[in-house]
Amino acid sequence: METLTRKVKKIPPQHQDQQPGREEEMIPKPIYDNGEKGLGRLKEKVAVITGGDSGIGRAVAVAFAKEGATVAIVYLNEHEDAKKTSAELQKYGTKNVLISTDISIEKNCKKAIEQVVRQFKSIDILVNNAAVQYPQETLENITAEQLQRTFGTNIFAQFYLAKYAIPHMKDGSCIINTASVTAYKGNEQLIDYSSTKGAIVAFTRSLATSLAPKGIRVNAVAPGPVWTPLIPASFDRKKVSEFGKDILMGRPAQPVEIAPCYVFLASKESIFITGQTLHPNGGTVVNS
Repeated sequence: METLTRKVKKIPPQHQDQQPGREEEMIPKPIYDNGEKGLGRLKEKVAVITGGDSGIGRAVAVAFAKEGATVAIVYLNEHEDAKKTSAELQKYGTKNVLISTDISIEKNCKKAIEQVVRQFKSIDILVNNAAVQYPQETLENITAEQLQRTFGTNIFAQFYLAKYAIPHMKDGSCIINTASVTAYKGNEQLIDYSSTKGAIVAFTRSLATSLAPKGIRVNAVAPGPVWTPLIPASFDRKKVSEFGKDILMGRPAQPVEIAPCYVFLASKESIFITGQTLHPNGGTVVNS
């Protein structure tokens, strides 16, 4: 990954005023495609990716498309980012659909899954990736509204989407949930966010146990700091410019460096792996 590392530019101070952020406003732009060709590992598969408009979700969508998958991109309201992602997928000759909705509401998850099945006839891969985070100095500053929003988007939505997707999945299908290094080490300013990520790890292990008899695998990915729109949308200008410098590798990951974990977990290469979490976190040692 030396070539990619040389491409990583210094992050200047910046901030965005709305969650989950816009990729087109970021400086520098995140790297979501390494230019390498796919190997057809997901040919004829249908994948649903939440938060697929930008960040890790966009990189995963591109990686899946390169492997031959049809992709449904579920996102909130970042329409320009979503359109760009759709255009990127079309370069690889695969079908895709954009679904704009608030997945913290159960009925919206049901409708999204129904739309995918209606259009593509099946679901083979569900990537629960969308998330929000709202830093607070103390626990007392976390309002009930913020708590409900964070849990609604980050973990309740994963329950809802899995609930409605599983009846359409078959032996060999899989679910991949995006957790975080904060699930294992915590974060003093992201108490509610870290709590949802810990819940995702437990959800992954429990659902894997439940679905093993059906031949459906469930795993998670727990990234460390990654340069995505959520970062300038969450932190002040100074903190953004210092983001990721405190880890072993001295910089945040680019989304393209995280996406291979999802390709691996979605493909037959990981056929004997379920209930597990991969840790692309730049060298942070965690107890998994």
